Amino acid sequence: MTKVVFVLVPGVHLLDLAGPAQVFSSAADLDCGYALSYVGDSDTVPSHQGVPLGVSVELPSLEVDDLVFVPGWRSPRIAGTGHLSERALAWLRAHHDNGGTVASVCAGADVLGRTGLLDGRRCTTHHELQDELTRRYPSAHVVRDVLYVEDNRVVTSAGIASGIDLALHLVAVRHGPAVAAAIARTMVIYARRNGDDQQASVLLRHRSHVNETVHRIQDVIETRLTDRLSLAELAVHVGCSERTVTRLFSRATGMTPLKYQQALRLERAEHLIGQGATVETAARTVGFEDARMLRRLRSR
Repeated sequence: MTKVVFVLVPGVHLLDLAGPAQVFSSAADLDCGYALSYVGDSDTVPSHQGVPLGVSVELPSLEVDDLVFVPGWRSPRIAGTGHLSERALAWLRAHHDNGGTVASVCAGADVLGRTGLLDGRRCTTHHELQDELTRRYPSAHVVRDVLYVEDNRVVTSAGIASGIDLALHLVAVRHGPAVAAAIARTMVIYARRNGDDQQASVLLRHRSHVNETVHRIQDVIETRLTDRLSLAELAVHVGCSERTVTRLFSRATGMTPLKYQQALRLERAEHLIGQGATVETAARTVGFEDARMLRRLRSR
């Protein structure tokens, strides 16, 4: 029976904890042999969302195959937050020194940094904390805008929902992609993302504006991703001229409607390729007439 031990600090984010815990709980339901436990410096740890969590103050003995997970906490800044005793830090470090794997979600990377495990290693964290993590641990190589990074049994993730992607990755490594896919289906996850996927999708990066007309245009493009959409068709849909469509869209998103559709197609194609599809298959699936355009866009 493999132990998965979650180390909780005051202010822990519930989803940082619950996402990975659900993955390994579902793996246990599939007879993968996991036993989950929760530890902390006191027997009750307050979450940021207000739910008190009961944990054990006893740090268990661990075997090489066991996994220690450090979920993140509410932290507009890292310094002075996420308190954890020296005893717990030494226990965590010892597990890695003995050949075990340690993982973190979001600000949990700071706990690994305090143990020295980030020194000389690639790591990541939530995009809002990357600069501070870089300053606090100059010997670490903070990889920006990725979902998770694995470096010699130290695994760090971006935060919140990316902890699910990280946990599914660990399950896939240990039990194969079919088991991870079965868990993802159980959890009603649309797709398991790769570690080098960006923290914010094309859709999210270009949806922060307040122009309702542009949002309606984006809705059409996203719904009909594989269709060849003309500027005239988009203009009819929103009831304005082609020139106005181009002007409003460029002002709100920084690109033309065609470039936006290409960016969405490219992102979807990259995901398919990461899941094992050929470039040719990915190109056809997302609406490119042939693979040459996809190769050209990828090379840029």
